[in-house]
Amino acid sequence: MEQTRAEAPIQRAGRTAAVPVAPSALRERPAPAQPPPSAVRTRAVEDARDPWNSEGDPGADGHDCHDGCDGHDGYDGHDGCDPRGGGGGHGGAPLLREAGRTPEQRRPRVRGEHVHSEPPAPDIAPPRPAPRRHSVRDQVLEALRAALLSGELAPGEVYSAPALADRFGVSPTPVREAMQRLASEGAVETVPNRGFRVAEHSPRDVAELTEIRALLEVPAVLALARTVPVAHWDRLRPLAEDTLEAAARGDRTGYAETDRAFHRALLELTGNQQLVLLGDDIHRRAHLCAVRAAPAPRTTDLLAEAAEHVALLDALTEGDLAAVERLVRGHY
Repeated sequence: MEQTRAEAPIQRAGRTAAVPVAPSALRERPAPAQPPPSAVRTRAVEDARDPWNSEGDPGADGHDCHDGCDGHDGYDGHDGCDPRGGGGGHGGAPLLREAGRTPEQRRPRVRGEHVHSEPPAPDIAPPRPAPRRHSVRDQVLEALRAALLSGELAPGEVYSAPALADRFGVSPTPVREAMQRLASEGAVETVPNRGFRVAEHSPRDVAELTEIRALLEVPAVLALARTVPVAHWDRLRPLAEDTLEAAARGDRTGYAETDRAFHRALLELTGNQQLVLLGDDIHRRAHLCAVRAAPAPRTTDLLAEAAEHVALLDALTEGDLAAVERLVRGHY
């Protein structure tokens, strides 16, 4: 018995075909059959080869990183071929999307790979370094040292941080930090609830510090006289000339600084950084103690001491070890 059949078009694999359908099938629509696993694998491979990724690959156009054929181009994050969507996955839409994508976004992607789009980095200038408070402290520290060497800050007197801050035109904090550094060097003493007292030194303090300097520097210079090339000594002559100029001016503070720079340069030739730091610290303390415990030296005394630097360099340049030992021991 011949059964009446109807034909209904269905879409499969990108083409339309007329397939006979029984009338009973028109009344009840069964669930669409799932493709076999082999077809799914084949489709995944084809999608991976598709550089435009236009057939529903996960994309980067939406909030949820989906670029499928049933989504919307909006907050849902889908960009597909549904007529309700703002852009489809077929036709010219992929080309429009590709025009605004980066090379990383245009590369072929495998199904299941999520690529989140990143906004371009804003053109922002690098931040400026914040001003360092310790640079102000260092300036205050040098000013206080100069005042101590010149006698402007008198031994035995107590000075408060706020009063000194007003004098320097800074806040009390860097002044306190600088005074604490001077306290660690023995230049001042902390007075609770009052400030800092300028330390008083005796001739014995000066003698002890001078002895320590000799114990550190004399062996170092004698060893350098045997090992350092002659050309290196000429590099120290500008420093020796600076001490002569400061002595000629009668600049006690300037002489203390240039003399310390000369002796520091000598110790630096040893390559022993700890020796350099220790010798520099002892040298500063010795000069400060000498200011407190002894009368101000005359200009002729400063000139004679500065001339010993030049004579020492002459002996080192000539390789006269006996003269070097005599000069370096008599310098302290």
